[in-house]
Amino acid sequence: MNNIVTLGKYIGSGIATIGTAGAGVGIAIVFAATINGTSRNPQTRGVTFQQAITGFATSEATGTFCTMISFTTTYAV
Repeated sequence: MNNIVTLGKYIGSGIATIGTAGAGVGIAIVFAATINGTSRNPQTRGVTFQQAITGFATSEATGTFCTMISFTTTYAV
């Protein structure tokens, strides 16, 4: 019985970690769009960069939450 619970913890932890890859893709998309927008219209550099930092923080928070859930599932439950 204990082995099944341990197996479930590790599987759940692995599934929760998949969201970290999504965060990485999101960050790449945000900065690719920032570079594209700045190269098309250099005058909007300041506004575009502020929006990029906001998008970066949102994507990174998602990855951090996924990692937190993974650690919580593995060690606290």
